[in-house]
Amino acid sequence: MNASIEVLLVNDEEDLRCATSQTLDLAGFSVRTTDSTKEALAAVSRGWHGILVTDIRMPGMDGMTLLRKAIAIDPDLPVLLTGHGDVNLAVDAMRDGAYDFIEKPFSVERLLDSITRALEKRQLTLENRQLHSSVANRSDDLETRLVGRSPLMLAIRKQIRAVVQTCVDVLIVGETGTGKELAAQAIHDLSSEGDRPFVAINCAAIPAEMMEAELFGYEVGAFAGAMRARAGKFEHARNGTIFLDDIENMQPYLQAKLLRAVQERAITRLGSHEPIALNARFIATSSVDLERAADENMFRKDLLYRLNIATLRLPPLADRGEDIPALFAHLVQIVATQLRVPAPALSTSYLSSLSLRSWPGNVRELRNAAERYVLGIDGMEEHLAATDTTSLRERVRAFERQAIAAELQAQNGSLKAVYQVLGISRKSLYEKMQKLGLNRKDFREGD
Repeated sequence: MNASIEVLLVNDEEDLRCATSQTLDLAGFSVRTTDSTKEALAAVSRGWHGILVTDIRMPGMDGMTLLRKAIAIDPDLPVLLTGHGDVNLAVDAMRDGAYDFIEKPFSVERLLDSITRALEKRQLTLENRQLHSSVANRSDDLETRLVGRSPLMLAIRKQIRAVVQTCVDVLIVGETGTGKELAAQAIHDLSSEGDRPFVAINCAAIPAEMMEAELFGYEVGAFAGAMRARAGKFEHARNGTIFLDDIENMQPYLQAKLLRAVQERAITRLGSHEPIALNARFIATSSVDLERAADENMFRKDLLYRLNIATLRLPPLADRGEDIPALFAHLVQIVATQLRVPAPALSTSYLSSLSLRSWPGNVRELRNAAERYVLGIDGMEEHLAATDTTSLRERVRAFERQAIAAELQAQNGSLKAVYQVLGISRKSLYEKMQKLGLNRKDFREGD
């Protein structure tokens, strides 16, 4: 038995409480007893090494109320309810998040088996949280996911680190291919809820006539062909993260239902009147200006205000050109690893030349180029020559900026090393950095 996880036994009947406590103690469990639901609730926290075993019918705050309040503090806390046989009551308890309902009179074996499984679940939950917490504290993990040392990317990572400390809903805005889903996944993984479900929903891919049933689920007979009940995607994401990709494609009547779900953190299956608690974070993405869409009555303003508590605006690749060389090298390594082939060499001149292209498809297009490069079917030089229409001065400026930025990153912001490698004077390097808008602090680890 795991003596580090305690069993908090809550029962107002002293004889039954003492007898059950002795049984658990003899079985090797660490037991604490109380006849006060308020005292029991005071012990509950996300980091509490314990589970609750409570009777349902008690004076004052009953077991069902204690269950709901305890689950509100920690949705993953195992709460076991004991009570006399009542099917409806048992169904309500399980629907509200009870780990188990043990009908009185219960056998010792039945009680011990359920408590053993609950303790194992609690131990696993706490271990997973500790693991994800240690991952969240590693800044290099986020920098590996969202590569770049440009001021724009430094700001985005700073925003994400702030968001993962909370449970607020997030709206991520950016052009196609800028990494919106990657940012959403990072927010989920690096938060304390990283061990819970992350359910991605592509609002542009699900047919409009099927979306309501897909999202909310349905009961038997809710519509023609509903032969058995089915949980929707929202229900599968309980206590986790609901990721709504391209939310601008959601139909207006579904936006109204989504608004209710976001407000109440609960949904109702089609054909049912029973609410199902979600306790989930909503992360939505859009590649269009939702404020303008709301002004044009194409998107609900009240839903926008609910979702954009925290808004991340991912910049297009063209706005952070200094990140392109490092990002391309990173993508080449990823592709080579996935294909199980050696990563091909990359010259500084080749990496700098990548910045001469506008990359309208953003990071997604850059990854496709990395895949072609690894496979030896690049053709990048010919494409650059055919598509680039910038002036010679702009090309020279872009090349010079990328060359200096690449060396600053390689030398961790050390100016002496940079001007020695580039073969220019210290004064010349300062002047060029000022003219090109480069700051050494942006390339120093830890700054």
